[in-house]
Amino acid sequence: MKSQLSALSVNGNGHQNGNGHHHSNLKVVTKEQESYDPYFEGLVEQMLRRVGEDPERDGLKRTPLRVAKAMDFLTSGYDTSVEEILNNAIFEDDGEELVIVKDIEFYSLCEHHMLPFFGKAHVGYLPNGKIIGLSKVARLVDLFSRRLQVQERLTNQIADAMMEILEARGVGVVLEGSHFCMMMRGVQKQNSSTVTTATRGILKDDPQARAEFMKLVRS
Repeated sequence: MKSQLSALSVNGNGHQNGNGHHHSNLKVVTKEQESYDPYFEGLVEQMLRRVGEDPERDGLKRTPLRVAKAMDFLTSGYDTSVEEILNNAIFEDDGEELVIVKDIEFYSLCEHHMLPFFGKAHVGYLPNGKIIGLSKVARLVDLFSRRLQVQERLTNQIADAMMEILEARGVGVVLEGSHFCMMMRGVQKQNSSTVTTATRGILKDDPQARAEFMKLVRS
């Protein structure tokens, strides 16, 4: 399902002249002929026609291809596993204090309208003999955000994954998001934001530990 574009592609059995140069059996593939996912591109072309556009006009000729590639990237979380993300980046450690990675940017698509929502994630945990490479926390956020989502589920999925991976004493996740389905359509509230939280273990059961986590996230 990847790009078929190449500078030259052989059409039939190519042959050479005495100087070793290929003849006209070689066909140039232009940008207009490039294809990434023909079926998906056909659906995008139908959508363009449905809204009253002309897919053949100059600015839209490659739009179906671009949309197909963009959607593959924006939903790449379906094709990636937690194990691939971690890549053996779990380490034994005696630390017992809170570890928090703040202000992780995330971008996702609302499953109700397939419009973007985006914001920042704050992820913390209380170790229980194991710690995780800090960059992997951000990659976990990307893994779950690159799917059709709702913010509430996204928050819980990150928390559950962290808890399962680390067998931590506690996990806390806070997401702050802005939703285009509220900003561009519907109530059209440009400055609204949504905050969701998920806590596990001690950070759920111990009010003092939870308060410390929230204080550090907000500071």
